[in-house]
Amino acid sequence: MNIWQPEPGETLLARAPVTYATGAAMSVRGMRWFRDTDRNDIQHELPGWPEGPSYAARSAGGTAALKSLKGAGMVVGTAFMALLSAAGGNIAGPSDNSGSDTPDEPADEVEDFPVMWAAPGSIARTLPWQLDPGRTDQKHQLTHAIVTDRRLVVVELPYDKKNDEAIDDEVLWQCPRTDISKIELKDFRDGHDFKVVFMDGSWSRLTSTSRRKLTRYLEITPELLPLDSLTSQQRTVVSAFAAEVNMPDSVSPIITRNPCGHYIVDILLPSRFTSIFGASEQSLVMDEKGQEVDPREYHPEDL
Repeated sequence: MNIWQPEPGETLLARAPVTYATGAAMSVRGMRWFRDTDRNDIQHELPGWPEGPSYAARSAGGTAALKSLKGAGMVVGTAFMALLSAAGGNIAGPSDNSGSDTPDEPADEVEDFPVMWAAPGSIARTLPWQLDPGRTDQKHQLTHAIVTDRRLVVVELPYDKKNDEAIDDEVLWQCPRTDISKIELKDFRDGHDFKVVFMDGSWSRLTSTSRRKLTRYLEITPELLPLDSLTSQQRTVVSAFAAEVNMPDSVSPIITRNPCGHYIVDILLPSRFTSIFGASEQSLVMDEKGQEVDPREYHPEDL
C-alpha cells in the first residue's frame, strides 16, 4: 500500500476524488469538450492522450425529445414513490441544496461544455487524461486531488469496492499553488463543479462530491496556526479533541482562523483514508475564548 505523503514541513490539507466535469443541460448532457481559446476541439492534439469519445451538442429537436423522455421517467418515478409512501415505505434520503437550475455561463454550460480551455503550451493542457471519465474505467480506477499548503496534486489509484481502504497512489500531475490564479465554484446543476484558473489564463472544470473539502483550502492560501500560538484554554480544547478522535502522534491538527473570529480545527486521520472518499476530516469549531461552538451558531464561513 502506497499512500501519498507530503514532504517534511508541508501540510496535507485535503484529499478527495475528482474528475473532469460532465454537462448537465439537456443540449450537452453527458458530454464534455477540450478547447483552445478559439473554441476548437483540441483533444487530438494533447500528447499521450488515448482516443476518447467525440460529442456533438444536441439540436433543439433532440433536446426536446430528451426532455420528454426524462419527463415521462419522472412521472413513472413519482407514481412509484407515491405507491411506496402509501404502503408506508421510508423514502427519505439525503439532499444537496447547493446546486442551481440557472446556468452562470450559458455559452459554457448550455451551448457548449468545455472542461479544458487552454492555448498551446498552457498549464491546463498538462492535466492528465486519467481525469476524463470517457477515457478511464471508473469501476476499477479512481483519481484523487490532493491539496497541501504548497501544491495541488493529482494521483491515480485502483478501486476495489470490497476493500476501499487499500490505496496505492501513482502521482500523475502536480503544480505549485503559485500557478493557480483563482478557484470558481460552479453550481449548475448539482453544485459539485469548480473551475481551476491558472496564472496563464488557461482553466479546467472539475467535479467532486467533496467540492467544499477541496476548494476551501484552494480558494485562499490558508494561514496555518501552530498549536503554541493559541491561548491556554484553546490548546486545552484542541488537545481534548485530538484525544477524543485518537489522533496519532504522527499527525498534527490543522488550525485556521476565519474572519468572523472562529477557529477551525481539522484532523485528518490516516485510519480514515479510503479510495472512495479520500481523507475524511474530524472537525471542531471554537471561539476566541476556547469554547466549542454549537453547530446551530456556525457562521457561513464555518461550513
